[in-house]
Amino acid sequence: MLHTVLRRLASGGSVEQIQPDLIISTGKRKRHNPSMASIYRALAEHAKREAYPEAAEQAHADFAALQGGEVPRPRLALPNRASL
Repeated sequence: MLHTVLRRLASGGSVEQIQPDLIISTGKRKRHNPSMASIYRALAEHAKREAYPEAAEQAHADFAALQGGEVPRPRLALPNRASL
């Protein structure tokens, strides 16, 4: 669904125009339209993943370690990109 939103935004559409055409395919709200807040939340998460890909990769690695019963090692905080 995110790819559809991104593609249509790139072609000049707005979230308000796109929202009625989207359908949730699984879960409790199956066959309903997602809320505007859900779409904006997904776009914000996508923007974070794009801005900080190393953080997203590390979070996936930490989650996999936790699922395997391991405890991820502590890491030092990275400097804020704006201060570099």
